[in-house]
Amino acid sequence: MSKQVQVALLLTGNELMSGDTVDSNSSRIALALGAHKIGVGKKITVGDDPTLLSDSLMDLCASADVVIINGGLGPTEDDLTAELVAEVAGQALANHPSAIEHLKAWCERRGLELNASNLKQALLPEGADLVANPIGSAVGFALEVNGALVITTPGVPVELTAMLPEICDRVASRVGGGTVFIRRLQTFGIGESTIQELVNARTDDWPNGVTLGFRSGLPQLELKLQVDDASLLDNRDEAENLLHELIGDHIIGYDDEQLAMSLQRALLDRQMSVTAAESCTGGLIASLITREAGSSQVFGSGFVTYSNTAKSSVLSVPEASLAQYGAVSEPVVLAMLAGALEKSGADIGIAVSGIAGPGGGSDDKPVGTVWMAWGTTAHHRAIRLQVPGSRERFQILVAAIGLDIMRRQVLELPPIPHYIQRFIHRAS
Repeated sequence: MSKQVQVALLLTGNELMSGDTVDSNSSRIALALGAHKIGVGKKITVGDDPTLLSDSLMDLCASADVVIINGGLGPTEDDLTAELVAEVAGQALANHPSAIEHLKAWCERRGLELNASNLKQALLPEGADLVANPIGSAVGFALEVNGALVITTPGVPVELTAMLPEICDRVASRVGGGTVFIRRLQTFGIGESTIQELVNARTDDWPNGVTLGFRSGLPQLELKLQVDDASLLDNRDEAENLLHELIGDHIIGYDDEQLAMSLQRALLDRQMSVTAAESCTGGLIASLITREAGSSQVFGSGFVTYSNTAKSSVLSVPEASLAQYGAVSEPVVLAMLAGALEKSGADIGIAVSGIAGPGGGSDDKPVGTVWMAWGTTAHHRAIRLQVPGSRERFQILVAAIGLDIMRRQVLELPPIPHYIQRFIHRAS
């Protein structure tokens, strides 16, 4: 009987069912396989229940050519994957010599003693073929089970990511596949529907064979340009050029580039440095900047001045301004910016002060209010925004807007992008 789907996923773990852990691994697997023209046809998520796991695996093996199991390979009692696969396959569990050697080397590199709990990870179904884990202690394995190729992977995302190239090769050798050619563009400050409408208005200019896809995130939106044949690579380049024409000032980079790296590249090109004076974001802007490799070339110091006392003593914000206008005000953020630029010696900076919530708002300054000042000593400006949502969303968006408006000033792009209109405070 022919299989219904090529690839099925079985995600395991009580933490996935309880919501303590959000499943991102199935997305990683699907994206990696998609680059080989291999789709995931079915996905099941099951807690650490032996009966449910066994029944789910048997059902998937009956309907899929390949079953990828994610999770349950660790050293604890609730890690059941090896035992489950052995039972369904009708194989005994046995110590796998290569898995033991992997564990010994893993422990030796960390100065650890190989103990019984670790050795549990080498107890695998007889006849299993190892799938190398270059990072973690738990190897994966592959085994024929009831007419399906079962491949097991650890649940730790970074370990799974390191193993995906080998996994994709194994799946492709089983079900076939090919190569798709994908270019990913990172954007900020523009939505899917707006981009699609702009593209739709230029349908006659959109090259044949190029698929435009979207992946939403906070704060960025990823665009994916895909062609299925190398002969269409020039068409993909044409589509990218059209996107640059339509939304070029919103395109911040390629692949996984974040706003902070985009800003860093612009600063490096012009041999400029940056600083941040933060209140409501609590250092998030500086953290995002320094998270990127090479940030020491553009960032020397930043300032988290949460209290009024700190704003005055660290950044020389006049006490009179704080008393008259309050911490969340134009005079205060302008003074914060001036103080940060003077004390850091940076060429450009950002200052933010706002009310992240959930409390602390007033009729005049409701929760979500933020004043932002940015620029150089000679060319700077300030703006009041209203950023709705949770405290976390507020901080993420304020930090992202701050990075973007500095990027725009450095690159001499339109200083007040259209997306700012959504957040402009309008007095009632």
